Amino acid sequence: MPKVTMPQLGESVAEGTIGRWLKQVGDHVDKYEPIVEVITDKVNAEVPSPFEGTLTAILVQEGETVPNNAEIAVIDGAGEAVAAPAAPTPAAPVAPSGNGTTGHGPAGSDERPVAEYEGRVTPAVRRLAREQSIDLSLVAGTGHAGRVTREDVLAYIERRRTGAAQPAPAPVSAPASASAPAPASVPAAGDELRPMTPMRKAIVAQMVKAKTTAPHAYMTVEVDMSGVAALRDSAKAAYQSREGVALSFVPFVTKAVVEALRRHPDLNAHWTDQGVLRRHRINIGIAVAVDDGLVVPVIHDADTLSISGLNKAVQDLAGRARAGRLMLEDIQGGTFTVNNTGWFGSVASQPIVNVPEVAILSMEAIVKRPVVIETPHGDTIGIRPMMNVCVSFDHRATDGAQIGRFVADVRKWLESVDADTSIW
Repeated sequence: MPKVTMPQLGESVAEGTIGRWLKQVGDHVDKYEPIVEVITDKVNAEVPSPFEGTLTAILVQEGETVPNNAEIAVIDGAGEAVAAPAAPTPAAPVAPSGNGTTGHGPAGSDERPVAEYEGRVTPAVRRLAREQSIDLSLVAGTGHAGRVTREDVLAYIERRRTGAAQPAPAPVSAPASASAPAPASVPAAGDELRPMTPMRKAIVAQMVKAKTTAPHAYMTVEVDMSGVAALRDSAKAAYQSREGVALSFVPFVTKAVVEALRRHPDLNAHWTDQGVLRRHRINIGIAVAVDDGLVVPVIHDADTLSISGLNKAVQDLAGRARAGRLMLEDIQGGTFTVNNTGWFGSVASQPIVNVPEVAILSMEAIVKRPVVIETPHGDTIGIRPMMNVCVSFDHRATDGAQIGRFVADVRKWLESVDADTSIW
């Protein structure tokens, strides 16, 4: 019978979490009809069925995390409803092989019992180790709290190939005894524990990965938004009447970013272990706050859109993100992210890079304040709508000088906007 598999959820993402099944066993499913919500690094995305038929089995339950291409459901193409299958009998544990490598039984058995390093590896890493016949208990982990990462396994393979000495793995901590003092985070009377949602777990994983793997640096500049504010104020009523949506400041900043990325292609890129991978397409992620977290839908080929086109794309993606109606393609392929923290009145923030991207830009609140204005007759004081712009960047991929030139180009474009700037 046709199997539904976990799709690729984004660049460098090796696994996904089942958030909610939209269809149940026995339901008829049309081809391309959404059947399950999958938790990506920052969003719930609906996965369409690749087949038409009847959902006959759900192989992965809500909340479970599995690697890409893992089978998650079965659809009977005959289209006839069937009863839900009985719960499978748990497989017996596989005994370790005598030579210290992973054992493989005829029925595709898993690696050696992993209780001793259960918390140190992800399913994707276990799969890689299983494919390469590696005992994970022999691999030194360099990740947070001694976790074994994919890079650790690949380094182990390379050292084994070349005959280089392997570093000793960190000892696995024994469980705390019953007499150990309780941690300070144990709930007290009147406290309420709010368990993490699948989206929050995904955000945690992505943020920890970003901060532990990418050395962050920051640069902030002030932008005089007088021209942008004047153009928007003069056009917003007619624009609302013509297009049916409000005209925000976000598409102006996004347009400035796109134009600057044309001049700085090394920032429209992803970081890889081999170097900076320049992306040909300019796909701008737009951070959107939702009730239970943050999502980053993507405007694909943003460089082909006008200010109006960017505005409508932002409105569409934000609306569908808040309604939980994003599709997988809406959150894939981002090359640079724009974050609108100014929506909340913030005037200074330092965003976390959306790895593997190499930079992210935050636009802050536009605030009228006194500034020094240079004139042919000398300096004077004037009131101007000013906005801070902060760029966070992965210091492995780029440096302050390049970021300085990039953000200067962003500022130059925004400050050049006037009444003759075309919105369409």
